[in-house]
Amino acid sequence: MKPIRYALLLPLALAACATPVPRVQQNVAPPPVTYSKIGLERVIGQDAKGLLQLFGQPDADVREGTARKLQFGSNICVLDAYLYPERSGAEPRVTYLDAREPDGSAIDRASCVAALTRRDGGR
Repeated sequence: MKPIRYALLLPLALAACATPVPRVQQNVAPPPVTYSKIGLERVIGQDAKGLLQLFGQPDADVREGTARKLQFGSNICVLDAYLYPERSGAEPRVTYLDAREPDGSAIDRASCVAALTRRDGGR
């Protein structure tokens, strides 16, 4: 009877010594953030000249190859307008905007555009 009891206990003893197999978590990417273009109609698609007429002189003008970034700021927000040509030799136009408060906090892009167009050239 003892051999049968030991035979039944042996698998349990071995199972207690086994290293647990960690669960494999699947990497699920978060859904992409979608940005509304409502309130940005005056800016998206503009060329640099149009932005200068709308906001005045930029605080920064950065060029890299055919791409260009114009930065406009006020005490309310900072707006980065990214201009890219649609095709080779075409005039670069705004394809993307990024906005933030002066301290780096998030702000709605359309609100920033509205604030900058009302600044009357002042900061």
